Amino acid sequence: MRLGLALLPLTVALSGLPLPGADWINLLNGKNLDGWEVRGEGIWIVIKDGTLVGQRDSSAGLARQQWPLTRQNYQAWRDTQCWLYTVREFGGFDLHLDYWIRRPGNSGVSIRDPSRAQYGITTPADFTRTPSKLGYEIQINNGYPDPTPTGSIYGLAVAKTGYQFDDDWNTLDIQSRDSGIRVSLNGHPVAEHPGVPARPKTGPIGLQLHDQYTLVMFRNLRLRELTAAK
Repeated sequence: MRLGLALLPLTVALSGLPLPGADWINLLNGKNLDGWEVRGEGIWIVIKDGTLVGQRDSSAGLARQQWPLTRQNYQAWRDTQCWLYTVREFGGFDLHLDYWIRRPGNSGVSIRDPSRAQYGITTPADFTRTPSKLGYEIQINNGYPDPTPTGSIYGLAVAKTGYQFDDDWNTLDIQSRDSGIRVSLNGHPVAEHPGVPARPKTGPIGLQLHDQYTLVMFRNLRLRELTAAK
């Protein structure tokens, strides 16, 4: 495992205490998708050990495209996203999850997105209004040709590299506060940002299938609320 350049010292002072009686809650029940909604065309299933698997039926989607297929039409189809969102919205919280993603793979965790990926699941996608532009997206990247590494707060803070176990299970911890966002990868702080004032302070949590070839798995999704969503 090769370490990249170190970040500047972490500067965002995150504050907040758990709500009275708040404890860690499981966002997945280990059986089905109760409490979640699929956004876009994707296959999300909970297998028998409780792991959440997300994938695309790319052959069926490609068959619906107009032929002969131009490069532009192919790219528009390929880059159409799918998301899985919590029905509930959250204010300040700590979020923990494990992920595994196939190489080359691109996924992410959305927070505070008021659109619930409305503009990313269209063909072609409107990349000016995807969850990373309207809320925040924590990047997951395993060998995908995107220079943004895992743990980055997409478009706002590039993560330190060298802490991901490529082609294996990894752990993300995301702290979301009014005062900022902080991300740790496998126990190491890798990125933080004070937040964009015009963006929401509350919202749902989303899991991304970035394109038609994404295969990703999540487990141990749990959250502790610090402030309630308004």
